[in-house]
Amino acid sequence: MHNTKEIFVFMNNDLIYRLRKRAEIRRNITTRKSVQEGKPDRIAELLEEAAQALYDQESIIGEMDDIIDRLERRPIHVDERIDKRLQDHDDY
Repeated sequence: MHNTKEIFVFMNNDLIYRLRKRAEIRRNITTRKSVQEGKPDRIAELLEEAAQALYDQESIIGEMDDIIDRLERRPIHVDERIDKRLQDHDDY
């Protein structure tokens, strides 16, 4: 069974691949005016930019997930004074 995170990563990777592939295809169509004139294809550049932005965001999300996992595994040390107050409060 796949979890939501795995599905999200797969979908993003697929989208990133498709955006980059489509930019590559556009740049290689010899009948396109920009290709014939040797000029940049602005739409292909936007596709590449979008793919890179998604890739960067995915990397940041992965880093944040790692930080959250480490924090969740970390033992919580309560200040002794706070712990004493909580215990005293429970006596009521």
